[in-house]
Amino acid sequence: MTDKQPHRRTPMSRPLKITLSIAGVLVAIPFIAIIILLTFDWNRAKPWLNAKVSEAIDRPFAIAGNLAVHWERPAASIPPAQRTWRDHIPWPHLVADDVHVGNPAGLPQQDMASVHQFSFSLDPFALLGHRIHIPVLRFDGPRVDLLRTDATHYNWVFKHEEKESKWKLDLERLVLAQGVVHVQDAVTKADVTANVNTLANDPTYGIAFTLDGKYNGAPVDGGGKLGKVLSLTDQDTPFPVQADVRSGPNRIALEGTVTRPAKLAAIDLRLKLAAASMARLYAFTGVLLPETPAFSTEGHLTGSLGDDSRWVYDDFKGKVGESDIAGRLEFQTGKPRNKLTGNVKSRQLRFADLGPVVGADSNASKKARGVAAVQPAGKALPVEKFNTDKWKTLDADVRYAADRIVKDKNLLNKLSTHLIMKNGVLTLDPLNFGLAGGTVNSTIKLDGSAGGTAPIKATADVTARQIKVKQLFPQVEKIQQATAGDIYGQAKLTATGDSVGAMMANANGEVKGLVSQGVVSKLLLEEAGLNVGNVIITKLFGDKPVQLNCLAADLGVKDGVAHTRTFVLDTEEAIVDINGSVNMANEQMDLRIKPETKGLRLFTLRTPFFVRGTFKKPDLSLDKKVLALKGGAAAVLATVAAPVAALIPLINTGPGQDSPCNALLAQAHAKPQAPPPGKSAKR
Repeated sequence: MTDKQPHRRTPMSRPLKITLSIAGVLVAIPFIAIIILLTFDWNRAKPWLNAKVSEAIDRPFAIAGNLAVHWERPAASIPPAQRTWRDHIPWPHLVADDVHVGNPAGLPQQDMASVHQFSFSLDPFALLGHRIHIPVLRFDGPRVDLLRTDATHYNWVFKHEEKESKWKLDLERLVLAQGVVHVQDAVTKADVTANVNTLANDPTYGIAFTLDGKYNGAPVDGGGKLGKVLSLTDQDTPFPVQADVRSGPNRIALEGTVTRPAKLAAIDLRLKLAAASMARLYAFTGVLLPETPAFSTEGHLTGSLGDDSRWVYDDFKGKVGESDIAGRLEFQTGKPRNKLTGNVKSRQLRFADLGPVVGADSNASKKARGVAAVQPAGKALPVEKFNTDKWKTLDADVRYAADRIVKDKNLLNKLSTHLIMKNGVLTLDPLNFGLAGGTVNSTIKLDGSAGGTAPIKATADVTARQIKVKQLFPQVEKIQQATAGDIYGQAKLTATGDSVGAMMANANGEVKGLVSQGVVSKLLLEEAGLNVGNVIITKLFGDKPVQLNCLAADLGVKDGVAHTRTFVLDTEEAIVDINGSVNMANEQMDLRIKPETKGLRLFTLRTPFFVRGTFKKPDLSLDKKVLALKGGAAAVLATVAAPVAALIPLINTGPGQDSPCNALLAQAHAKPQAPPPGKSAKR
């Protein structure tokens, strides 16, 4: 009988042992990490964590309360409609109580932000790929205090790390509950508090907020609603928003959705705006708009943020003062400057609503739209300065048209202009409108590219054609009964200055004009709003109409002073020659009027007549015996009362062969020449 040999197992090879050991370690690492993660006392790590975060954000950071980790399914805090399959997987959930973030150096050492508790779930497997995946970040009882003490010191900008990090933050959703946001800004004089509260049983919104405080010295109040869960990754999940906030005459109301609010990937809102002036919107929108009366609009706003973001305010309607507006505006960011384009139209434009654009409104109106009441009581030309500092922040290409213009009597119509702003140069080319059956065509250019305190370089080229005297004064019966002619004119001026008044005080160029036939009277001048003429007519001879054969003028403008090269008035009773100057810097007139009678019955018309004083307070100086002087002075003053707007007749037909106006027509046919801005006109 043979002995049986015991069975011996084949020994495991060394390479296989090493392979299995490595595999076991790799399988065990996640479980060991999870066990450590859940059993470790994280409060022991708070000093290290506080220091590292403080260093990273360059301001104090502290977790003053408990810091713990436990298991949680993200789906527990997410509405069913917004859950994904991953939200049902239990993940480690970090909870930190009583967390504080301070202000950076140079600002009051107080909290910029604090939260009773913040918590988030963490995908541990994503850490292997250097990705911090947080499906939900929740803040309970947060408070944020945004502070700005001057233009360069504010607490909402964190230290920027130039070095590219290997880690990528993947935050999907943000949940807020019971919070406070306080804004204190010395620049805009704002002190506003928003109280945030959660809503129950609201199918659309989960958070409501109210606003209270002051902005630019005016009370602020309002509120709104937001969605409960803010999706930061799902571009197809719109975040609902609704708000209505007022501050004095200013109001912003909106309702719609925002997609990916962290980047404002898409905005679709019904937007209402109201303010004391369109210019007041610059602080909120960065869009440069002109000074206007109080306005309100409502339209559809769509857009997105990015390197080349595009915002469209479409199908909007509203009012500016007592004028209506409607149209479409598009704002595009880019290089070298942002750009505003669009088309705006008015059915009816009230002429007075254009006054704030050039500062020609009253001091009361200025105060209402939020600018200093700077117009001196004795000045007629506007002195409110144009703010060119912001002109280079925006280029613009906007067309505007108005069907009807209302100014006392309905004399103006069909205004149209093409506004172009490029690199600080504003051009209105053309600026056209209808006036009393005729047309006024002009090109205006304001070069503010120098910015700062440098004056604007301005040029103006204005032409008036076939303005009907009868239509210009439809309420004057004598004109309707007479054979009234047309008004023609042309002016070319250059100037420098920071306001309309300053530009006129430095103006250079030429003005020429002709009025063929008509009637002058006190009532006519009242219709035209010419106060100077009213004073003359009233003091001299009441309101006796005088037949006008023609009026022809040729004026040279040098350094803000308009000098008469030729100025002749031909009436049925006299031929009047006018000489002198009008100084637009001090608004002083110095005119000598020499009438020559056409008949023996008015021999006293040979006595000179003087007009001096200011635009607002003209002074009449004449021999008291010459009270028989009638039509000449009234017609002259009808022109010099508004020397800036004097129009020059350029026509081929005129009065009879014996009229001295014929001698001026040849000169009038020559086009006015204006020197470059800043240079004197040639005499």
